[in-house]
Amino acid sequence: MVSKVRIHFEGDPAWREGFSEFFKELGATLGLAPKFIAGKADPCGVFLLALETHPGALNILLIDSERPDDGKLFETICQPKGIDAQSRDHVFWMVQCMEAWFLADAEALRQYYGKDFRENAVRLNPEVEEIPKKDVFEALRTATKDTSKGRYHKTKHAPFLLKLIDPALVKQASAHCRRMFDRVPQLAQPAV
Repeated sequence: MVSKVRIHFEGDPAWREGFSEFFKELGATLGLAPKFIAGKADPCGVFLLALETHPGALNILLIDSERPDDGKLFETICQPKGIDAQSRDHVFWMVQCMEAWFLADAEALRQYYGKDFRENAVRLNPEVEEIPKKDVFEALRTATKDTSKGRYHKTKHAPFLLKLIDPALVKQASAHCRRMFDRVPQLAQPAV
C-alpha cells in the first residue's frame, strides 16, 4: 500500500474540505486520508508536476469531462496536455461536470437550500452523466432561484454541497465516480 495519495482536482481550493468529506469512505478503505490539491487553472499541469515532484505518492487527477464520455476523453483532453498513456488509470472524470454529482442527491440539495428549493427541477435523469452540462446548470439555477441562499454559485455553494451529498447515491448515478472508489484502492496496492 502506498503511504501517500494525492488527488489533484480541477477547481477552486475552497473545495478541498468538501472533497475530503465526500471521499472519506475512500480514505477509510485506503487506511489514510488523501491530500486534495486544487489545479484551478491547469489541473493537467499540476498533475504532471506532481508526477515529477512526488514520484512515491499515488497521484490521481480528477477533472470535469465537459462533455459526454465518448470513450476518447483521455485521448482528447489529457494527451494533448502531455499526460502519457501510462497515467491513464490515474485519471478520473466528473462527467459531464462536478455539479452532475449534486443532482444524484436531491435531498441533500433540499437540506442545504431550504424550504424554497424546487426539488422537481433537479430530477432530470437518474443517470446523471447523461445530463448535458448546460442542463445541469439550468436545473440548479431553476431549483435554487427563490432560496434564501440565492441561485447556485459554484464557489460559494459547492464546498458545502460536496460535504452533504451522499457518495453512495452518487456512485449509483455516476459510473465514473463508482470507478474512482473502486479503482483507487487497487492502484494503491503494491505491484506484484
